[in-house]
Amino acid sequence: MKKLIFIGILAIVCSCSSKKVIVDNQTPFSSEKVPVHTQASLSSERVMIDNQTFLLKEISTDETYGFSEKNPIEVGGVDKKEGPLNERRFLNALAGPNGEKVSYYRLGSCCPVESKNGFMGMAMLDNYRVTWKGATDTVLIYINMYDYGELNVKNN
Repeated sequence: MKKLIFIGILAIVCSCSSKKVIVDNQTPFSSEKVPVHTQASLSSERVMIDNQTFLLKEISTDETYGFSEKNPIEVGGVDKKEGPLNERRFLNALAGPNGEKVSYYRLGSCCPVESKNGFMGMAMLDNYRVTWKGATDTVLIYINMYDYGELNVKNN
């Protein structure tokens, strides 16, 4: 019952917080290692291109990675007040299928998930639409800023 009440309250609060601002991916040419807060289960610090962009090296073979609310991209950071920043750091690292600069906008929050880092054991995912020049449609990505996981990119 507590989870249902929490989900209802969180859905009302989050449904009003959608940002329709488009952000262009600005990938700098310099590469530097910037420490990012990580959970103990991630043994090494995340490598970054700059303070606004994660360096993504691994390609996920899982077809649902990031494209399903059941398998969101876990950027973490809420524990260090960097959750939204970590979401942008991940999105800034993306490129189109031929290296095109991407644009993204936040649709809002959705999809309650269990999380030991969330409120009363629950958290909400964020939805982003991603597109690039020449794309015929946008891609919907699910991101979890409450929990940490391996960061991968998905070829689609």
